[in-house]
Amino acid sequence: MSSQDKEYYLTFGDYLKSLFGEKVYKVTLDAGFSCPNRDGTLSREGCIFCDETGSFSRLYSNSMPVKEQLLEGMSKIKARYHANKFLAYFQAYSNTYKPVNELKKIYDEVFIENVVGMSIGTRPDCVDEEKLDLISSYNTENRFIQIEYGIQSVHDKTLNFINRGHDFGCFQKACQLSKERNLKICAHVILGLPNETHEDMMQTAKTLAKMDIDGIKIHMLAVMEGTKIHKMYINNEISLMSEEEYISTVCDFLEYLPPNMVIQRLAGNGKREFRIQPKWLGKKLELVGKIESEFERRGTKQGSKYINK
Repeated sequence: MSSQDKEYYLTFGDYLKSLFGEKVYKVTLDAGFSCPNRDGTLSREGCIFCDETGSFSRLYSNSMPVKEQLLEGMSKIKARYHANKFLAYFQAYSNTYKPVNELKKIYDEVFIENVVGMSIGTRPDCVDEEKLDLISSYNTENRFIQIEYGIQSVHDKTLNFINRGHDFGCFQKACQLSKERNLKICAHVILGLPNETHEDMMQTAKTLAKMDIDGIKIHMLAVMEGTKIHKMYINNEISLMSEEEYISTVCDFLEYLPPNMVIQRLAGNGKREFRIQPKWLGKKLELVGKIESEFERRGTKQGSKYINK
């Protein structure tokens, strides 16, 4: 079984292709949202790992209208890959952190020809029933509508340490409300957070595996310029996993997840110019190949240790 077969885990690309019959390309968008953990509502410090880009991988100016960002992104991707279908991805900061009437104006802009769905990255404390009702109103038979919740860990001690501003129960409630509205749910987790043991990380996997969520994005803790983690790293207060440790931990993590949970990312890396460490994290395709090689060496795959109870 070669790494190109993608049989070690269920990829997002393969999943979307099964839904729409061809490859779907994601266009990242910045709609000028903020975050309650940065604007003073909860704090002004933000999560200790978050940098000024708000986890945004491409720096479109948010002064550029969303529809123009989308059209420009689609045009570039179509020219390069001959793409026909696209997913609008609201990525920067907390993309439900505005009144419902403003959210509707923003979301309405993305449903143009060849856009088959929308994914919204946010925090579990930035949704309520009214906002989720709005998002679910876009859910039709021929669309993929997903909400992505940053949870990072299921352990409240960790969430408190990283200044997350909410507890695990908040995430559970957001998931329940989302599932009641038939929304797809993707959880974001970070491996290698300060003070977490290997067993802590595996407990996060086991807990999420029981929650009937649809997808997961896995990130390696990265030291981004100007963050509190950066200061801690300079002061030798934290240590980072080596590439070998991360590869082993990711494989362990995936083995506990159900086989039908879509693995939407194996290693987020932040923008290269702001990433201090680890340097190896920028070689994403190489890292994915090494993860698949580790599965091949083990003779395991996603779900090998999953217990459906």
